[in-house]
Amino acid sequence: MKIAVPNNGNMVNQHFGMSKSFIIATVEDKKIIQIEKISAEELAHQHQGLADLLVKHGTNVVITGGIGGGALSGLQQNGLKIIKGASGEYTKAIEEYINGNLEDKNEVCNHHGEHNNH
Repeated sequence: MKIAVPNNGNMVNQHFGMSKSFIIATVEDKKIIQIEKISAEELAHQHQGLADLLVKHGTNVVITGGIGGGALSGLQQNGLKIIKGASGEYTKAIEEYINGNLEDKNEVCNHHGEHNNH
């Protein structure tokens, strides 16, 4: 399984579409065996481009903070599972997901920079 996380340093980026890079973690037997950082700088706000990039790297799951509806549907149309509302260090978020402790908070950003928490 491969898990993608938009990152800001070692933290989960709270704005998926504005992330300049993504961490792709390869997971086997509930352990992270490889972490790769890929650049998405030229793809900011290009929903299909970001989806294609993650699919090309074999991603199955995306863990993110906030994500807009356009990006969300673009990823889902490519068969990716999205976990929204994550925060903190990306390695901890990935480990929480692997261990079944990270839930999708159903957080979708509108285009005014506000987060709607349900």
